[in-house]
This record gives sequence, C-alpha cells and structure tokens, in this order.
Amino acid sequence: MAAISREEVAHLARLSRLAVTEEELDTFAGQLDVILQAVAQVGEVAAADIPPTSHSVPLTNVFREDVVTPCLTPEEALSGAPDAEDQRFRVPRILSEDVAS
Repeated sequence: MAAISREEVAHLARLSRLAVTEEELDTFAGQLDVILQAVAQVGEVAAADIPPTSHSVPLTNVFREDVVTPCLTPEEALSGAPDAEDQRFRVPRILSEDVAS
C-alpha cells in the first residue's frame, strides 16, 4: 500500500475544515499511514472460513423467574422522603410553567 501523501492530508484537512501547518502535514501523513497499515493488516486476517460473530464468546441471558415477592408498602417506601404527595415523592420544581419561544 502506498503511503498517504501530503496533498491527500491537505485535501482531508480542507474537507474537514481544519487549519493545518506545513509541519503538521508531514506529521499527519505519517500517522495516517500507520493507521491505514493497521487497518490493512486487520483486513488480511479476516478469513472466509470464520463465521462472523457479534461477541468473542457465546453469551446467554440468564434471567430469574418473574415471581411476585413481598415488597415495601407505599407508606414504607415514602417514610424517608422529605416530602410526599398522593403516594409519590414530591420534589422541588426545576422548570417554570412558561414555555420559552
């Protein structure tokens, strides 16, 4: 694979609307070349006899049975709340009723 040129880096910078100095063009060209070589190596490793997977190990979701168990009453759940109303937590208003235009 040919190395990425300074002109290609300058073109990418213009497309990205990035201000790049002459020194940065050389630096970025080298860095992008290393990245492209790494991507090419990954492409070489991919083999037709290996099926695609979403995970490296097989995963199975394990859920407990959905069984109703005893829980707190509304009064018990709200017992530590600073303020409650109609079996709900009451919290300070953070938004006004006015709708911004």
